[in-house]
Amino acid sequence: MLRGGYGMTQEKPPTGPIGPSDATEPADGASPAQGAMSTQTEPPDDSAGPGSESGKGAGSRMGRMLHGDNPVLLTFLALVLAGLVGAVLIAIGDPATRAASKYFFAAPLDTVSAALKAVGNAYLALFEGSVVDPSSFASGSATAILGPISETLVNATPLILGGLSVALAFRAGLFNIGGQGQIIIGAVFAGYVGFAWDLPVVVHVLVALAAGTLGGALWGGIAGWLKARTGAHEVITTIMLNYIAFNLLAFLLGTPGFQAPPFGQAISNPVEGNARLPHLLGGDLRVHAGLLIALLAALGCWWLLDRSTLGFRLRAVGANQNAARTAGMHVERSYVAVMLIAGGLCGLAGCAQILGTNPAITQDIDAGIGFDAITVALLGRGKPGGTVLAGLLFGALRAGSVTMLSVTGTPVDLVQVVQALIVMFIAAPALVQAVFRVRARGGVGQVLAKGWNG
Repeated sequence: MLRGGYGMTQEKPPTGPIGPSDATEPADGASPAQGAMSTQTEPPDDSAGPGSESGKGAGSRMGRMLHGDNPVLLTFLALVLAGLVGAVLIAIGDPATRAASKYFFAAPLDTVSAALKAVGNAYLALFEGSVVDPSSFASGSATAILGPISETLVNATPLILGGLSVALAFRAGLFNIGGQGQIIIGAVFAGYVGFAWDLPVVVHVLVALAAGTLGGALWGGIAGWLKARTGAHEVITTIMLNYIAFNLLAFLLGTPGFQAPPFGQAISNPVEGNARLPHLLGGDLRVHAGLLIALLAALGCWWLLDRSTLGFRLRAVGANQNAARTAGMHVERSYVAVMLIAGGLCGLAGCAQILGTNPAITQDIDAGIGFDAITVALLGRGKPGGTVLAGLLFGALRAGSVTMLSVTGTPVDLVQVVQALIVMFIAAPALVQAVFRVRARGGVGQVLAKGWNG
């Protein structure tokens, strides 16, 4: 079956006739045409390398994992390549390396040594700021030991939710660029309920979460309705809605009742304590229950796409809207439905920001998450599990970049460059294959065995 959405892959069609065991039962209420669209077969395996014995074991899972065009392998190689380019940029920006390069031909090892030291220190600081700092074990403080991973999870939570929003729209053939606006509106709805309403402890946080999800869903639903009703392209409408949400927030931050007294700064009233998401590892560490919500949302997206009738229809529309319409599916309703859900997920990301991370709304409450979510969805290949892993990676980069700046002076902008490089290399698999000498449908093990001489 064709997997719909931007950046998705297409499975190779079967070469032989489809038998009874190959067909998939149509979903409840689906027509026979729909059942035919959902047929999935295992593509023939032609991965046996030149040195294999009559292709023995070529159909094994390990053999498929070693293909040069395997998405997991290509993603890993793209990460490695982005890290290598980032290392070159670190070396170029290092003052000691530049100073040693002035007499490179007299003592080349000085330049190489300075460059390696700069790259090693920068990446070590990135690791210590995002995973664990070995020196913290001597203190015996749980806060010091778990602090880096806590910051990674805090940064990853809204990225996962935003990435799921973009990935879900991808699978239905839509490109949701409106994450920024949906996060802002979700934060506005949740924040207002958090500081303006007086509710019991558990009820207050649940109502605030529901309000934020509703706000994001409504903002995303506008783009879906315009797409279904008028055919307006979702990229244009979501970008315009971002501007509207951004300026609406600026207006609210200057309005009495929303703006915090004494009304001298563009900041909202703080959210009440009983509307805040509880911390998971104690009050000294910032990781909060929004992480659990993000993981549950990923599980829900997986079930929706792979186990529900609605998810089947969304994937069918994303694969070929004309074929889906011929099969009796209501394409316009699918557009509205997927944008409502996608907007709700971004609204939850806004809730994680205002109810978990920040005590009050400011003009930069979205923190660039709406656009980084696109990168997370692309890196995750549009799948919930991959999106979670990509969100954790980007959360680690965000958390570690702060330590990298403070310890080595490496600019935080370098992390954004590395993120952009990751997307570029994932979008250009032929480039990655050429750099690492990995042939499509070939065994990467053979390449490593032959070495770099080809």
